[in-house]
Amino acid sequence: MPTYPYRCKKCNKKFETTMTISEHESRRVRCPKCKSTAVTQRISGFFAQTSNKS
Repeated sequence: MPTYPYRCKKCNKKFETTMTISEHESRRVRCPKCKSTAVTQRISGFFAQTSNKS
């Protein structure tokens, strides 16, 4: 599942949340500190983990 980084506009807390792509498109994200929905998604790098094949 992807992890999405956010920043709260109200209290300025940076946090990450893990959710499916369909949840990300339909769900309103809340700040874990102040419970505000005034959050913006931060830009992050892409990380992919693959299995090691011998």
